[in-house]
Amino acid sequence: MVLELKHLTGGYSKEPVIKDISLNIKEGEIVGLIGLNGAGKSTTIKHILGLLRPHSGTIEVRGKTLKEDVEEYRRHLGYIPESPILYEELTLKEHIEMTAMAYGLTTEEVEKRKGPLLKRFRLEDKEDTFPSHFSKGMKQKVMLICAFIVEPDLYIIDEPFLGLDPLGIESLIELMISERDKKRSILMSTHILSTAERYCDRYIIIDQGEKIADGSLDDLREKTGLLNATLDEIYIELTGGNVDE
Repeated sequence: MVLELKHLTGGYSKEPVIKDISLNIKEGEIVGLIGLNGAGKSTTIKHILGLLRPHSGTIEVRGKTLKEDVEEYRRHLGYIPESPILYEELTLKEHIEMTAMAYGLTTEEVEKRKGPLLKRFRLEDKEDTFPSHFSKGMKQKVMLICAFIVEPDLYIIDEPFLGLDPLGIESLIELMISERDKKRSILMSTHILSTAERYCDRYIIIDQGEKIADGSLDDLREKTGLLNATLDEIYIELTGGNVDE
């Protein structure tokens, strides 16, 4: 198992945001973490990354908890946040080099991996450019390149499509499918269900801090009795039509 959460309860204060969540991610699958803003998706991700301490429950990555082995735990993870976080004084090339240094990549590995990524996201002529000259979408692409160059066992992606143009979205989807085919796994948080429906192998639905469903689209259709329903329709049925606050 690449990732396993067992009865995770937690949040930012004594009052829990997520309650008794258990889930797992297997090798070589794309899993959509589904829910509207405020459902608990980002809180769950922050716990997996070790940015929040659980009130109770455990989180294991490749069988290790953060407490048991911090370096081994984090070595298997690549993270792409919802909003790009870049250093204004570093060029695109220097962001790649800094990421490589953090994950212990060799110069040969970086040179082999970065070319296809730069070409995929149409940034091959921007290596010496600073973030101040990038649009929001280009900054998001820098984050994607830095995460995918690491080639971790598990990618955690928080609302990846915000700020990307249609070509960027297609490039990201193609890349995620390619990584899945190489037996790497992806946990992707999103509330854009029509896009997630196209390529996710499985969906974990969170509503008001609780996991209410887990399965493939066919599994969820069977669970709800909506045999030809879209993921949007299934979500509305399962949550009672909850909308964004």
